[in-house]
This record gives sequence, structure tokens and C-alpha cells, in this order.
Amino acid sequence: MNWEFIMKYLPLYEKAAVLTVRIGVMGVVIAIIVGLICAAIQYYKIPVLKHIVGIYIELSRNTPLLVQLFFIYYGLPKIGIRTQADICGVAGLAFLGGSYMAEAFRSGLEAIEPIQAESAMSLGMNRYQMMRYVILPQAMSISIPAFIANVIFLLKETSVFSAISLMDLMFTAKDLIGMYYKTTESLFLLVVFYLIILLPVSIVGSILERRLRYAGFGA
Repeated sequence: MNWEFIMKYLPLYEKAAVLTVRIGVMGVVIAIIVGLICAAIQYYKIPVLKHIVGIYIELSRNTPLLVQLFFIYYGLPKIGIRTQADICGVAGLAFLGGSYMAEAFRSGLEAIEPIQAESAMSLGMNRYQMMRYVILPQAMSISIPAFIANVIFLLKETSVFSAISLMDLMFTAKDLIGMYYKTTESLFLLVVFYLIILLPVSIVGSILERRLRYAGFGA
């Protein structure tokens, strides 16, 4: 292990990690918003929209992120729609993540017993109050494990961004391996930085899940 090489190129990995986290967080946030909207449409079975959401979920979940990125980055310019690489990365991650988040939230919503909604309505709550104070807190608690798993999955999927020339962690590692043939050192730094990014997410998710369950939400 060449520690001199590692220390020399550590700042390069730090810069790549910032880019990876920035694009990853933006993609995940948009995916959460898309997922909540799609889950609500499916939960309330809104005509026409529920079929559109169903097609989107099947299309998104059954095609690789790499193919989606290629379509956005190389395919859309053929019809005059051009995007920057980082915007393409965010869009691809949000498109893929939205379907996974939608299924996670939908499963949480459908796990709530109908009597919960009936009890809320009997207390005089309207649909908005029922969803905010009764359904969502329990559904989110049930969805937390799947939600955290999806966040980690999406952050790991940022490793394919190197295919559209984004200077992320994977691109940096591959670039250094190609130039200096320092495979062990480059991959070691890659693993370390992904652990730094993902391990706190996993720990926070576990703590959040326990606290929500101790508070009496969910099963």
C-alpha cells in the first residue's frame, strides 16, 4: 500500500465526494417528492393517473440507471433537449428513485388498518387532517426500513455517473488506475469514501426506526 500516493490524491477524492453527495442528495430529495405524489395517487386510486403512475413505476424499476442516463444524456439531445451532466445525473436518480420510494410509501399506507381512517373521520377530521395526523405518521414509521434502504441504494447508484463523464468517486478511481496503475490504493480510497457517505445514513436510519417504534407509531 503506497500511503504517499493515497495522501497525494486524497484531496481529489474529497472533491469527487462532494460532487457525489451533492448530486445524490438532490436526486434523493426529488425522488422522495415524486414517490409521495405517486403513492398518494395509488392510495386514493385516482382514475387515469393511477395507470400512468403504474406504467412509470414498471418502466423505471425494470430498466437500469445506466440505460436511463444514456437515454437522457445522449438520446434527448437528438430531439433538441440538451442537459448538463450533473443535471442529467440528478434527473436519472430522481426518475429511478421515485418509483422505489413510491412503492415503499404505498406499502406503508396500505398497511394501515381501515379502522384508523374510520376512527379519524368519526372524530370530525377532514381528509387532510386524517392523512396528516393519523395515517402518515404510522405509514412513515412502517416505511422507514424500506425508505432508508432506498436512500442507500440510490447513493450507491451514483457510481455509474462516471459513464456520462461526471467527476464522481468512481470516475476519479478509474482515472487514477488508468494513469498510475495504483489499483489497490485507488480502490481503497473509493471504499473508504463510500463508507464515510453511506454508514452515517444507515446508522441514522436505524436510530430513527427505533425511536419511531418506541413512540408508538407503526407495528
